[in-house]
Amino acid sequence: MTASNDDLYQQNQDRRMEEASVVRKIVLMTISVIIVLLLIGALGTFIYVNASMKAVDSDNDTTQVVEVPMGSTASSIAASLEDQGLIKNAFIFRLYVKFSGEANFRAGNFELSPSMSMQQIVDKLNDPEAGSTPSASAAVPEGSDIEEISSILSETLGINQQDFLDKMKDEAYIRQLISEYPGILTDDILQEDIRYPLEGYLFAATYSFLSDDSLSIDNIVHMMLDKSQQIITPYLDDFKQRDLTIHEAVTFASLVENEARNKEERNMIAGIFYNRLADDMKLQTDPTVLYALGEHKPRVYYKDLEVDSPYNTYRIKGLPVGPISNFSESSLQSVVNPKTSDYLYFLAGDNGQIYYARTFDEHEELIEKHMHVNE
Repeated sequence: MTASNDDLYQQNQDRRMEEASVVRKIVLMTISVIIVLLLIGALGTFIYVNASMKAVDSDNDTTQVVEVPMGSTASSIAASLEDQGLIKNAFIFRLYVKFSGEANFRAGNFELSPSMSMQQIVDKLNDPEAGSTPSASAAVPEGSDIEEISSILSETLGINQQDFLDKMKDEAYIRQLISEYPGILTDDILQEDIRYPLEGYLFAATYSFLSDDSLSIDNIVHMMLDKSQQIITPYLDDFKQRDLTIHEAVTFASLVENEARNKEERNMIAGIFYNRLADDMKLQTDPTVLYALGEHKPRVYYKDLEVDSPYNTYRIKGLPVGPISNFSESSLQSVVNPKTSDYLYFLAGDNGQIYYARTFDEHEELIEKHMHVNE
């Protein structure tokens, strides 16, 4: 028997209703999944934003002077705060001050610390009584050694140069600093042949001081070590991957700093140093000779290469006993991410250009062509 038209119609209706029910379930399930994902995203965003607004380090009350020049934008201020390790996220800071209507910051110099929350920092930047003009500042260039730094501090801040140098050799003081900065200072800096234990660890930057009360040698040293700690700490895992101790990495960076003028040269020269170390060759870098001599002059002569010193890389293999100056972050980056090449030699020609060679014969040809060699 064949089904009647009424039966077929009912079957079709039942099938359509069943299909519609399945579609509704799929739609409801899809909407539910989307809602759950949105809720998870919203919760994740809330947690992230809330964490970004908290203090970077609630236990670190060390103050830093932040300069807010006239006409500074919220973006430039946010970037500066993030660079100095005072906020976790510059983008969140910009959004926060934009939507809170608190972006009209005052120009001046503000004492801020990593223990302050984002709201506390915003309040400080908006406080008409908080901003002040620094009583003094000192610009320490990249590639400066301890003795050069002592001269800069004497000229710009009135610090007694000999007192500063004496402090740099005070073992009890250095041991105290090692206990305060265990993340970057180790007993390696107390090796007997090291001239100044803190050589290389006083970071290159401009340091501002709001009152004469802060112009003590101890405060200045702490401010510079705070900056070094901020710069060096993110690279600690990279040092381990390169099988370098912190002291070796800082020493390495100081050599690169004194041999190169820009990032490209730093990356290439760092790679050449690695090649020479791998081939058990002496590094033979002139700045170490000058440091061993305790002199600053434009040219190293053959007679200078004979100076007997654990800093002289023409006489010793491997890295010198310690850094020969401070360095830029770019030099530190080149140590952990050097340019790969098969070069083993480089020289700075009389025109300032750096030339690279794979063999000693090629190197000799470059010397003859690009340098006026004095005995």
